Amino acid sequence: MKLLKIFIVFLFGALTPNIAAAVAAVPAAVQPKVTAVSAAVQPAEAAAAAYQSANYTEAASLYQRILDSCYLDRKSEARVYYNLGNSYFKAGELAQAILAYERSLRINPTSRDTRYNLSFARAQIVDNIEDNRAFFLIDWLQFIRNLLTESTWLWISLIAFILLVASVLVFLLIANRKKIAFSLALIALIIWLTALLNALSLHQRDALRNEAIITNGVVVAKASPDRAGTELFTLHEGTKVTIHETLGTPPNQWVNIHVANYVGWIPASTLTRI
Repeated sequence: MKLLKIFIVFLFGALTPNIAAAVAAVPAAVQPKVTAVSAAVQPAEAAAAAYQSANYTEAASLYQRILDSCYLDRKSEARVYYNLGNSYFKAGELAQAILAYERSLRINPTSRDTRYNLSFARAQIVDNIEDNRAFFLIDWLQFIRNLLTESTWLWISLIAFILLVASVLVFLLIANRKKIAFSLALIALIIWLTALLNALSLHQRDALRNEAIITNGVVVAKASPDRAGTELFTLHEGTKVTIHETLGTPPNQWVNIHVANYVGWIPASTLTRI
């Protein structure tokens, strides 16, 4: 059991970030965090200055330019998206702010500031759609999955697999350690399968890019991919949807979306994939 405790402490100690708690009443960061490679330092400083001067639209434009034109490491990219989200939120561009926060969390899901700001921004959405079909266990599993990146889950699965193999060998070769070895093997097996499945799920999510944000004000979903189709329900900017099917080519492309208990067709131009 001592070995098990050491392993668990090491594993969670390595993964738990030391991040300050977010402010309760306003989005967490008043000042943007600037970290980028040398090619992006000047635009980042200009963006930060624009933000400080309350020129939020200009700040958002500069942060977007950094993302479009500069090479960034993953950590810096997540922070620029975070700053972009803050700038859009201050500029009143709710949908673009939510989109930026979502993209930041895809890269760095452990950021409490980003998660808080996303929750704060979502609270401003006009749509308050509840999924009556949602099962709490599915929501809980998805929440756990989204806490870490795909690569982190893969590393955890690798460590767990090594521990599993080692435990099996101890169980087979050392007679007086069978009970401890069996317990460790069982725990390692559960962690290995959980981490591997989470990594595969995240890989599929990012490969399909089937989650999107409504970015076009008010959108009326139709029963068929046609502007003359029967109106089903209305969505407002900032709402997150899941894309199930794409039909046609731009600019006449339609997507079949799912949100909570609702399914319908909307023009592809009214949303942006995360």
